[in-house]
Amino acid sequence: MTAQLSLLPDAPISKRSVRETAAWRVAHGSAGPGLRDLLAVLVGGVQAEATADRLLDTFGQASDLDSAPIEALALVKGVGPAAAARIKAALTLGRRLLETTEERPTIKSPADAAQLLQAVLVGREQEYLYVLLLDTRNRVIGPPREVYHGSLNTSLIRVGELFKDAIRANAAAVIVAHNHPSGLADPSPEDVAMTGALVEAGKLLDIAVLDHLVIGAYGRFVSLKERGLGFS
Repeated sequence: MTAQLSLLPDAPISKRSVRETAAWRVAHGSAGPGLRDLLAVLVGGVQAEATADRLLDTFGQASDLDSAPIEALALVKGVGPAAAARIKAALTLGRRLLETTEERPTIKSPADAAQLLQAVLVGREQEYLYVLLLDTRNRVIGPPREVYHGSLNTSLIRVGELFKDAIRANAAAVIVAHNHPSGLADPSPEDVAMTGALVEAGKLLDIAVLDHLVIGAYGRFVSLKERGLGFS
């Protein structure tokens, strides 16, 4: 009985198991591979897909993986330093390919920045603080990054959080923006105080704070730089 069982053909089972792997789906799948499969291939090993799930549970999406320190990636069970380096390398390569194939917007005026930031700030029911990263030629680096949401108070916002992504991306400058859920774009005294604190911190970090925009409703916005508020 044992001999007969050992002679049963197992090729169909083998083919099915190959097609069920992330590597096969990335190489031969008709649709574009999902982030889970891409991560599994980069991680490798027999538990690759489970490790990919843990990465997504921890960081959520590609942009969060990109901004996370390599040490944080390596701490996820099943990843380790080598796989973390592969993930970072793949994300960096993808970003550089995108930069070479797409013209990045250049910020020439507060209106240019407002146009990009209004898309993520208008209509929010809470106050949100975003930062736009720029290179030495004022070209945008990636999408606007959320820094904080809730009741914006200078004492609650950690300056290090605002500049964290800028430091990682080697940005030369930033533009800060937040919304007023009321729809009014008039800066408050707290907005001015926060701007001054951020400008001074940027000087210490050698990252210029070019402007702070207050975004209101119906296309309204105010540039604190244009009004000379918080900038010395």
